[in-house]
Amino acid sequence: MAELVIYNTLTRTEEPFIPREPGKVAMYACGLTPQAPAHVGHMRGVVVMDIVQRWFEQLGYTVNFVQNFTDIDDKIIRRANEEGISTTEVAEKYSKMYVEDAEALGVRLPRFVKVTENMDAIIEVVQRLVKDGYAYVVDGDVYFEVNKFPEYGKLSGRSVEEMQAGARIEVDERKRNPEDFALWKAAKPNEPAWDSPWGKGRPGWHIECSALSLKYLGAAFDIHAGGMDLIFPHHENEIAQSEAYLHCQQPFARYWLHWGPVRLRQEKMSKSTGVVVPIRELRQQYEPAVIRYFLLTVHYRTPLEFSYERLDEAKSALERIRTAYQRGQAFLREHRGTSADPVVAEPYVQQFRASMNHDFNTAQALATVFETVHEINTRLNTPEIAALPKTPAETAGLLDALQWMMETVLGVPLHQPATAHSETLEQLMQHVIAWRQELRSRKLYDLADRIRDDLKAMGILLEDSPQGTTWRIA
Repeated sequence: MAELVIYNTLTRTEEPFIPREPGKVAMYACGLTPQAPAHVGHMRGVVVMDIVQRWFEQLGYTVNFVQNFTDIDDKIIRRANEEGISTTEVAEKYSKMYVEDAEALGVRLPRFVKVTENMDAIIEVVQRLVKDGYAYVVDGDVYFEVNKFPEYGKLSGRSVEEMQAGARIEVDERKRNPEDFALWKAAKPNEPAWDSPWGKGRPGWHIECSALSLKYLGAAFDIHAGGMDLIFPHHENEIAQSEAYLHCQQPFARYWLHWGPVRLRQEKMSKSTGVVVPIRELRQQYEPAVIRYFLLTVHYRTPLEFSYERLDEAKSALERIRTAYQRGQAFLREHRGTSADPVVAEPYVQQFRASMNHDFNTAQALATVFETVHEINTRLNTPEIAALPKTPAETAGLLDALQWMMETVLGVPLHQPATAHSETLEQLMQHVIAWRQELRSRKLYDLADRIRDDLKAMGILLEDSPQGTTWRIA
């Protein structure tokens, strides 16, 4: 297997990836609290992790990927009261929308696990932390005592003083230390609650991911992922409580991967601030493949500035790639039976691999895609090259490489979505192209141009080249 290097937030360095178990990758990503429609920021994370999984599979690994739904939370309770439905109905409603949005963007779904279906595992972890002296009980609440874990702060690199200043710490005189955090919350009137050794209640936010990842992946699993905003306090607290639970005999997770936020007017997209672009609305304006392409245009750790201008640029870029691919296919239809020659494409394939092996760098990988597109266009646009006997085989090899890069690895389709009458439309357009070619051969250029212009007005573009005419939806 080729050497993959990953930036590990825990060590703040790029490290060669060495799995816990040869040939297998176990990874966990902190998922959604389903209480409102997902926005573009949510989709960045799920697309990033889809790319990570796809690349591991290309390297020959079997991937076990788990992501949670926090399906009980203060925000869900608030939304249930606003909508007049149960918390279960709220969580199901918005989880379903999230899954639909992710699938529309070409994401192959992880194994989703729910907090409410794993209460026994969560309570067991809290029980051991209390028993071993890392946590204490106050009036039915259970708190983790941060001072009992000397390495607290190793992920974020913050001192205790910085953490106290930066955390949203609730004032609670019952806590031994201000930075102590809740593992279990005592029940409040008219709120969902579960039985526990400390009375009815529900879990704190941080303990959920520790319990679920350890239950489904085991200790020292390979990759723990999430947005950069989760580094502190969420992931910091996860490490403390998890490694206390494990008695620090082995690390909770081996590599920590964090993606940057999506920003709108320099402000992070967040439902709490109202600075959001709902993905469902955006899907009505742009093809999902364009949105996915846009999300891959910068390295996953780099903040991504959202704008409709950038989406339009992504749309144009994807059109250029698709046009080259379609023109190449049209050229090969004239040379049926051609076997692909991968030699010309191999340097681009290796360059693409190097980019992906360098911390999943999709921005560099897309640069290689365009070098491949340029190579294809050079062969199709230069008559003396197009006429060479070796060109069809080389073009076929380049098209195979382009399809592997875009569709297999990056998950961006090279064909536009099929319509209800796509097959009929394809047949009709082939006839139209043939009729127009006959008009041009009879020197009836005005009529031929009128057909082209009328189709353009309808949103269908005809593109002429020395190898023939292709069409696409504008």
